[in-house]
Amino acid sequence: MSTALDFSQKKKLVFDIETIGVDFASLDKISQEYLLKFAEDEEEKEEAKDQLSFSPLTGEIVAIGMLNPDTDKGKIYLKSGKNNNADKLEEGIEIETGTEKQILEKFWEDAKHYNYFISFNGRGFDVPYLLIRSAILEINPTKDLMSNRYLGSQKFGSHHIDLFDQLNFYGAVRRKFNLHFWTKAFGIKSPKEEGITGDDVSRLYKEGKILDIAKYNLGDLRATKQLYEKWEKYLNF
Repeated sequence: MSTALDFSQKKKLVFDIETIGVDFASLDKISQEYLLKFAEDEEEKEEAKDQLSFSPLTGEIVAIGMLNPDTDKGKIYLKSGKNNNADKLEEGIEIETGTEKQILEKFWEDAKHYNYFISFNGRGFDVPYLLIRSAILEINPTKDLMSNRYLGSQKFGSHHIDLFDQLNFYGAVRRKFNLHFWTKAFGIKSPKEEGITGDDVSRLYKEGKILDIAKYNLGDLRATKQLYEKWEKYLNF
């Protein structure tokens, strides 16, 4: 169990990303063969192609969402050539667009102003993805969000509360569940209740429905915020 953090001022930020895979045909032959070497039939080949979004080597970031849990205000950066910078998803939630490199640069610039980062499975997915994509695009991160798994040993100014780690007691719990299960258990609205899941992001992006991706991302942010509040009140000893 974690030890309660003693900051004079916690500047909190909930964050979450959405990703898509590259076009399989754009990969070189050696890479294609590597990705398909364990596929025994056409169904397994298609499944392997559908999983390209899971790795920063075969995917890219199309949305980075940020939410201040104390003010309920936030911003969602979207990878898009369309200029939606003046748009608001809803009151208090701004939309900004740009290339993948531009939205990553904006995220790391914003991150400078926070010292308490909150995610669900951020250490297992979001942060490694952010770091590798940033390195590939020659961007220097402004915060070390992977400094240590255990809260008491993390760097001051970069504390990262990964609720997946906390709710599973750093792996002590054998059966692991996704955000949907945790939200339902705590009576929180699941982002998947709107009919969109992470599996739909690639399709939505191809169809140009980037605001639908933003809405789904905001649902993840809000669910993570509310789950964090439950953890902070009842489980953060």
